[in-house]
Amino acid sequence: MAEQESLEFGKADFVLLDTVNMSEFMANLKLRFEKGKIYSYIGEVVVSVNPYRSLNIYGKDTIEQYKGRELYERPPHLFAIADATYKAMKRRSKDTCIVISGESGAGKTEASKYIMQFIAAITNPSQRQEVERVKNMLLKSNCVLEAFGNAKTKRNDNSSRFGKYMDINFDFKGDPIGGHINNYLLEKSRVIVQQQGERNFHSFHQLLFGAPEKLLRTLHIQKDPAAYNFIKVGGVVKSAINDAAEFKAVADAMKVIGFTAEEIQTVYKILAIILHLGNLKFAMDGDSVLIENSKLVSVIAELLSTKSDIVEKALLYRTVATGRDVIDKQHTDQEASYGRDAFAKAIYDRLFCWIVSRINDIIEVKNYDAKIHGKNTVIGVLDIYGFEIFDNNSLEQFCI
Repeated sequence: MAEQESLEFGKADFVLLDTVNMSEFMANLKLRFEKGKIYSYIGEVVVSVNPYRSLNIYGKDTIEQYKGRELYERPPHLFAIADATYKAMKRRSKDTCIVISGESGAGKTEASKYIMQFIAAITNPSQRQEVERVKNMLLKSNCVLEAFGNAKTKRNDNSSRFGKYMDINFDFKGDPIGGHINNYLLEKSRVIVQQQGERNFHSFHQLLFGAPEKLLRTLHIQKDPAAYNFIKVGGVVKSAINDAAEFKAVADAMKVIGFTAEEIQTVYKILAIILHLGNLKFAMDGDSVLIENSKLVSVIAELLSTKSDIVEKALLYRTVATGRDVIDKQHTDQEASYGRDAFAKAIYDRLFCWIVSRINDIIEVKNYDAKIHGKNTVIGVLDIYGFEIFDNNSLEQFCI
């Protein structure tokens, strides 16, 4: 039986407004929010207002209320859109897509997670083991991507600093059999500098506050954020995120997804290398540039499994090709600093892309033959990170 909201909550669908203008729209939105209704419709579009607190509207009971229902049978909800998308895909055997957009802090990342949670809950009624494995992989991948691609900003403690498009593949019965993630516009500049009151990517802070002492000693890392130039730029910043607990959750998620112990250790080494790079200081001695704290070069070389002189040469020289000749030209101290920063950003970008490709290797559909298994359909979820106006805007912000 359909359930409609009373008029005390305002108009559930903005299409029903008597007068359509900005003031009426905002008044209706404000009324609904004050009455505890964070979702409204504009036709088949869901408008969401972030309450910045946890609401008990995403549990199993709520999922059951929206499962298999038509869009307008129940009050506006994210689950209604997710169910409508799933039904359209299953009934028509056609690919569908959900686009999540909004400014930073609007709740896009949480929305994409709830959509994944809903789809996982309503599929695979026969509890096939392989389908359960795929669903678990897709849900766990969110945890890992957030650690390496999200950061605290002034507006949001868990802001996505990259764009994500995820395909979820379904078999002819409508059960998930795999997926694929495309990432774009990672905010690499955040690796080396943050606005005042913001943090670097979660992964660095999780390593500092969550890693066991033995691991930190191996990486030559101490638990003091102020000791590292690349993460102290934003100042001492409090966050609602428990970095120690998240470090364990991310490590467990990586193991479940299929990362080997050696791969996880390598990831930690790369994070440590970037932190150490930020502490390198360059100075001019006549016409030559020197690294003032040369002991750090040995630490970086050890973590890179290479020789110190190779690392030093890479930091102090650049290779120039002139015709048939190839020469090594020495940097100035400023050029060496620029080179170090570019190196740190490039390493993190490649690490992030490798993590995404590693997840894709595991969750992608394999050995699927349409003639044998039936048609393979897709639900795409696009979560583009929100625009923010900073004092100094990065290229990634303008590209949005």
